[in-house]
Amino acid sequence: MGKTMLEISHLKTKYITRFHEDVYAVDDVSLKIEEGKSLGIAGESGCGKSTLALSLMGYYFAPLHYISGDIIVDGVKISDMKPEQVRHKILGNEIAYIPQAAMNALNPTQKIISFIEDVMHAHGIKMTKKEIYDMARERFAELGLPEEVLQKHAVELSGGMKQRTVIAISTILSPKVLIADEPSSALDVTSQKMVIRMMRELMEKGYIKSMIFITHELPLLYNVTDDIMVMYAGQMVEKGTAKEMVFDPVHPYSKGLMGSIIVPESGVRERKLTAIPGTPPNLKNPPKGCRFAERCPYATPTCSAMAIDEKVFDDDRMYRCLMSVRKIREAYGNGDGE
Repeated sequence: MGKTMLEISHLKTKYITRFHEDVYAVDDVSLKIEEGKSLGIAGESGCGKSTLALSLMGYYFAPLHYISGDIIVDGVKISDMKPEQVRHKILGNEIAYIPQAAMNALNPTQKIISFIEDVMHAHGIKMTKKEIYDMARERFAELGLPEEVLQKHAVELSGGMKQRTVIAISTILSPKVLIADEPSSALDVTSQKMVIRMMRELMEKGYIKSMIFITHELPLLYNVTDDIMVMYAGQMVEKGTAKEMVFDPVHPYSKGLMGSIIVPESGVRERKLTAIPGTPPNLKNPPKGCRFAERCPYATPTCSAMAIDEKVFDDDRMYRCLMSVRKIREAYGNGDGE
């Protein structure tokens, strides 16, 4: 086993609305990522993926609030640190975050090199402008970005080039963990491939030690990450290798999620598309029992009456369901959802 880069244990965070209502967006989530590994997080909109990404950085500002749980980055427990400590010591250096629509966050009046200079100065790195430029030029070249990009403004770049530039800027300090929240969702297929290739190169060249890739597309994660975790209504419902999660999901929600997506891989694309009935629960008042019970075709009264703990099978695979793996597979068929 490799060195653990990021570990969270029973993390709980919430939003407090302007009406003073609590929204429990991340509820008792645990995960671990080792050096050289990548984890995909999937689930439908509103399941808590992006909130988990923000929570992992330990940088809490209203309306997001920390409740409980541990966040440890490369052996350092950041969940006990003050926001300013996290900002100066952790963000950028230990964890880098690429939010949704990040390419639209670039100030159109600044040249790209100025963003990199700001990052260096914000983290107290004493380098001359020439040293920063030379370092940035070398990093951009290794990631397939031409030097002239450094002297351009954001409005002069295409969507795909802007996204790749944002990724390069975000990882300029070679963080231990990169968290990418749907970095390819607003791009065409060609640009998506270039962004994904770039993120792989960051891992291969050692500029980042581990990665979390968030999307609602399970098949995309199959080609990008080592492992996949599926979230539903603020909780982890299943986790396994990318191959296991795409070709042999176990949890009823994971199976439903896979069944509702067109998958090009052989052995899965022949399946008929199916829809998951109903809607996710309101996280202002989450159900006491299984949060998927109202939408699950095999739920029993017991499922709604008691809290469901995570189960482990096949060494490292995890799922959150009262049914045994054998019974789920018997109910759903031969493991491919048919």
